[in-house]
Amino acid sequence: MIKINRKLLPIKAHYFFFMAAMGPVLPQLPVLGKELGVSSMVIGTITGILPIIFLIAKPVFGLIVDILRNHRKSIFMGLILIMTVCFALLGYVPPQPSLTFDVRNVNGNVLEECTSSDVLDETKCDNQIKRILCSSKCFILPMSFLVNLTDTNPNITESNLCKMSNETVSNDCDLICHQDFENGHNCLYKKFTFWAFVVLMSIGSIGFNVVNSISDAICFDVIGQDFDYGKQRVWGTIGYGCSALIAGYAVDYFSGTSITYTPALFVMIVCSVFDLLACIKLKLPIMEASDNIFKDLKNLMKDKRVVVFLIFAVFSGIVDSFVVYYLFWYLEDLAQMSRTGNIKLLEGVIVAAETLGGEVIFFSISGMILKRFGHVHCFSMCFINYALRLGLISIVPSPWWIVPIEIVFQGPTYALTYTTIVAYANELAPPGASATMQGIAAGMDDGFGYAVGSFMGGLLYKYLGGKCTLQIFSLIALVCSIVHLILHKTILKPVESTKDYEYKSPEEAIATTLENYRI
Repeated sequence: MIKINRKLLPIKAHYFFFMAAMGPVLPQLPVLGKELGVSSMVIGTITGILPIIFLIAKPVFGLIVDILRNHRKSIFMGLILIMTVCFALLGYVPPQPSLTFDVRNVNGNVLEECTSSDVLDETKCDNQIKRILCSSKCFILPMSFLVNLTDTNPNITESNLCKMSNETVSNDCDLICHQDFENGHNCLYKKFTFWAFVVLMSIGSIGFNVVNSISDAICFDVIGQDFDYGKQRVWGTIGYGCSALIAGYAVDYFSGTSITYTPALFVMIVCSVFDLLACIKLKLPIMEASDNIFKDLKNLMKDKRVVVFLIFAVFSGIVDSFVVYYLFWYLEDLAQMSRTGNIKLLEGVIVAAETLGGEVIFFSISGMILKRFGHVHCFSMCFINYALRLGLISIVPSPWWIVPIEIVFQGPTYALTYTTIVAYANELAPPGASATMQGIAAGMDDGFGYAVGSFMGGLLYKYLGGKCTLQIFSLIALVCSIVHLILHKTILKPVESTKDYEYKSPEEAIATTLENYRI
């Protein structure tokens, strides 16, 4: 007979519905920006700045909750409500008109190179000359063209096009063309569409990260030392994966010629309502900030093991950031080249595979893996796993091949890296500074690391393309694994010590952190 602990039902329900509300939204934010006409480099800049804002927003809201202790539950639920409203309003941001068309049986002899006046006209906002990117079986890489839309003839032919390069186009080629927002000049960044997207995405993302931090503090206050944090947090992973799969199917089912995100937003709103109902039953803890965090930081920086650990925590955030921010971007580009349909369903399947197939398992067994191999070897293995994951994604011929890759590698990369960093930080921290070490490690990983990786990924994606960028990030992960292991086998090799060390599980490390350092 299954015994249900009713005391823990509210926190389980909160994690489930809170993360279920985010499953249909968070993975789609960069893709939504792309569909609105925002280039990958601009998305990379935005998502690179946001993690730095997160580091500021968390202590600020922690201070507000401390000052207004009698209203802390209202503040917590208010943040959830604001986050939900901002993400819901993204569905009403008007998209920039996008040009998509096919040109059949092109006569290559008619195509001419663009003149300097054509290129100059393309930079004017009110001009009808647009930059497009065309794919064809006649050439390996997509080619850039300018199309003149001033012709009253709705059927675009080679007579409306001019080439941006001197490459020869064979006769009887079929071109599949779409407007090139990546390289073409456009005036989106002066319009309401762009700024509405940036503001709503930023407020919603900040709200999510603040609520997520407070949620962990609440969880440890509820469970105390008697229950397992991981068994509560895993319900968030289950909710995230299930809702992403359901929303992906619903978006594909209800979308016609153009994609509509209304079903996904509906799922998010329903889950947020249930989350607010669950939060009514929660008892919020008093969150206290450390008074000597800068002094602790100064002392920690004298230890070379700590410095090396933080550097590689940043690199782990860098390599993971491409998966977080650009995996679906690359997926949609690959789907367009391979003419794969049901792309939103596929994205939902991938999120479900990552969470339900990888994270649930590895969050449960990561403690045993750490005991068996140790933190140093596990951290090196995490980088090797990232190298394999990113490298394999870069060579798949079809988007559906990404599903088995994510099932196999999401656990050994994200889930194992997360628990390794938490436990490793606890091992490296000197007495009395474990909370500071945990806070700094998290900031270096998903704060500074994500910021650098997001900006670098957007820049590389724009100029080198998704495949080459994936291979570069894969190489970075491989180099990090080798260098990390060499450093710990040479200059950081442990010496004999009379000090006794006691292993603590990742859950215990997190519990200790949140007891001493409330944010």
